[in-house]
Amino acid sequence: MLKPKFNNSSTQTLIPLHNPFLFAHPNYVAPSSFSVPHQNSLSNKTNLGILRPINAILSSSTEETTTVTAVITVLQTVGGALTHLGLARGLDDISDLFGRSLLLELVAADLNPKSGREKATIKSYAGRTGKNESETYYEASFDIPEDFGEIGAVLIENQHRQEMYVKNIVLDGSLHITCDSWIQPKSDNPEKRLFFSDKSYLPSQTPSGLKRRRQKELVNVRGDGQGVRKSSDKIYDYDVYNDLGDPDAEDNDLTRPVLGGVQHPYPRRCRTSRPRTLKDPLSESRSSNMYVPRDEAFSEVKQATFSAKTVYSVFHALVPSLQTSVISTDLGFPNFTAIDTLFDEGFELPDIPTNGFLANIIPRLVRTISDIGDSVLRFETPQFIDRDKFAWIRDAEFGRQTLAGINPMCIQLVTEWPLKSNLDPEVYGPPQSAITTELVEEDIGGLCTVEEALKQKKLFILDYHDLLLPYVNKVREIKGTTLYGSRTLFFLMPTGTLRPIAIELTRPPSKGKGQWKEVFKPCWDPTGVWLWRLAKTHVLAHDSGVHQLVSHWLRTHCCVEPYIIATNRQLSAMHPIYMLLHPHLRYTMEINALAREALINASGIIENGFSPGKYSMELSSAAYDQQWQFDLQALPADLIHRGMAVEDPSAPHGLKLTIEDYPYANDGLLLWDAIKQWVADYVSFFYPESSLVESDEELQSWWTEIRTVGHGDKKDEPWWPRLQTPDDLVGILTTIIWVASGHHAAVNFGQFDFGGYFPNRPTIARTPMPTEDPNDEEKKLFLERPEAFLLQCFPSQVQATVVMAILDVLSNHSPDEEYIGDKMEVHWEGNKVITAAFERFNGRLKEIEGVIDARNADTKLKNRAGAGVVPYELLKPFSEAGVTGKGVPNSVSI
Repeated sequence: MLKPKFNNSSTQTLIPLHNPFLFAHPNYVAPSSFSVPHQNSLSNKTNLGILRPINAILSSSTEETTTVTAVITVLQTVGGALTHLGLARGLDDISDLFGRSLLLELVAADLNPKSGREKATIKSYAGRTGKNESETYYEASFDIPEDFGEIGAVLIENQHRQEMYVKNIVLDGSLHITCDSWIQPKSDNPEKRLFFSDKSYLPSQTPSGLKRRRQKELVNVRGDGQGVRKSSDKIYDYDVYNDLGDPDAEDNDLTRPVLGGVQHPYPRRCRTSRPRTLKDPLSESRSSNMYVPRDEAFSEVKQATFSAKTVYSVFHALVPSLQTSVISTDLGFPNFTAIDTLFDEGFELPDIPTNGFLANIIPRLVRTISDIGDSVLRFETPQFIDRDKFAWIRDAEFGRQTLAGINPMCIQLVTEWPLKSNLDPEVYGPPQSAITTELVEEDIGGLCTVEEALKQKKLFILDYHDLLLPYVNKVREIKGTTLYGSRTLFFLMPTGTLRPIAIELTRPPSKGKGQWKEVFKPCWDPTGVWLWRLAKTHVLAHDSGVHQLVSHWLRTHCCVEPYIIATNRQLSAMHPIYMLLHPHLRYTMEINALAREALINASGIIENGFSPGKYSMELSSAAYDQQWQFDLQALPADLIHRGMAVEDPSAPHGLKLTIEDYPYANDGLLLWDAIKQWVADYVSFFYPESSLVESDEELQSWWTEIRTVGHGDKKDEPWWPRLQTPDDLVGILTTIIWVASGHHAAVNFGQFDFGGYFPNRPTIARTPMPTEDPNDEEKKLFLERPEAFLLQCFPSQVQATVVMAILDVLSNHSPDEEYIGDKMEVHWEGNKVITAAFERFNGRLKEIEGVIDARNADTKLKNRAGAGVVPYELLKPFSEAGVTGKGVPNSVSI
């Protein structure tokens, strides 16, 4: 702690290490050291010779005072060198010169005991004292009366002409106030910004001098649901997904339904308040400047720009470049050698101005040929294909990836036989599946009967029949694509691996034709082999679409956004649950806004590259309506629901897995338990009694708003957990943190490894099966050149390369990635109980890394180890930067 300076011979220390206000509980201790950059510590950095800050003026010259120094750390921004040129920069430099850059006001924690009113704040201007490459430091001095008491918060007014990103404020090295927020200039927003000290309070425990300000801050953040949002606003409000289409566009095919409401249930997004379209008053007009609350927009802060900037570059520069590189956007690959060229040689991009820029932003994808200056798109070889170039062909790998691939949460146990649909037979045809007992027993007859297989839990299914079938006829009206409802049946072998034994593809009645369905099986005759390969292509395209639209976008990005909005609207920044959740909700809203702009929008990447086409988001809504439940987002509940586990108190994690070697479940349960224990330790510290949970009005409002507003289309469902006890709260928080961290990592960071070589996971099937009403030309092509028929079914050159580029970027860890349990939040550093709990959490995550490494080295575990097999590392907690196929970030940050 810095030595304070005293006036009038005072011996009082304003901020003693034992001060009970600074620390939430008796177990809270001050940090042993704080590295605070004061003027003398900045002497070797850029010293601007700025005047020292002016001390606050006291109301009484005879009152004993303590001098306290505040150091404010401001982050440099990427645009700083450019945006700070001109008149505004000059005026800001003048403000700095006279020590009037920032006006700070100290807020007392307690009311005046005599008047019962808030104490007057103590003001002081802060001047710039130095800087380094990434931070600028400002300093203010305060002479504080003895009776001021404990400091509870700081008000800041930005005297500059430009916004500033304030990282933190440290007073005399011991009182730490985390800001991590943009402060708008006084000329744009005259209201001062308030930041509470890094101490947690339940609402009922809030110091008397902070209660009004705590409530007012929440009111400010909520807004009133009216008016136009400015990019500088910090307002969180709800709206439906009414901005995916563009009804006013000349292309009438860009109109899309509003998602959210009775017709198309969906989670809510953040309100942006753009004007309504002319042709459809229910739709919001589109623009490239999409509002997110200012502190959610991280792209201008140094080292926090990597993910958003690269994604934006691919959307707005690389994709147009690719589209102009190919003669026809419908042109497929002529042979597999041409596909290999994407990794071996790449292809030259057209000479357009953005390409030089792209080589700097995404050098992993775009290289500049130094001798001629041209740009070449060349993909890194995915680990999957580098280890075994022909793995994608084998049925064993097809089965393995349902358990250890990029979409391992759709496989489920068959519990009813025969298989049948729940759709209306009057519309979709007979519900009975064509996968019969006889067909199955032809394949597994040497091992067991179907009845025995059901009893022994050996039959598993990927069932996309009822989800996809209502969209088949609609999708088939789109040029260059097709769709089926599909079921894929697997048999669990004695080795613990899944063997695909049947694929059923179904087309509903259409245009005077009856329902068509056919079952395809692994074969040993040439025609049967190629039909099986084509059937697998269709199923993989279905799985890719469900993965991207449901497992990935819907269950993580989309469903997390209401948690973010409710957390900011209902939980004060000083609430302990806000502090716990905040790391897991960072950066998601900007990525989601970018997705609405160019990924999931009408004629965006998803619609152009995935099987459901223009109905992609409508299908995502159907999945939300039919399948999504909050309680089933918890990993153990999800496994039990799909028949992949049963409760067993004697088993590890309290579950017995139906398939013992299920890498996603095995590793996921390790991470789930670690998160749950950390959350339980945290919650028990702040909520030792159930009554504290029930009486916490902010917490109860938060959970109510998530259920009734953010996920309001499902507000009346009976499966919503109650929030009455600490255990209830632990379950809810663990689920939210798991979804934002472990679940998202499992479905995101392996996308390029498994989908970069697109024959392994084609995102679209463009042609129907050759056995479904083929014409003579199609019959001839299939029989004479089956490979060419398969290549026609694969994505086109443009579709494949665009999706590959997107998958590469989405699979990338940024250099400043924040991994789960890696670094403790500053808020907790002085609390020895929470610090100890976090250190146990961190230690457990490091142990999990070792457990996963050992599992991947165990060749008895055939779903994660063996010749040419990519080890399952997607749930290893930590990673270096880049496309690594491992690492679990805190949040949905890409």
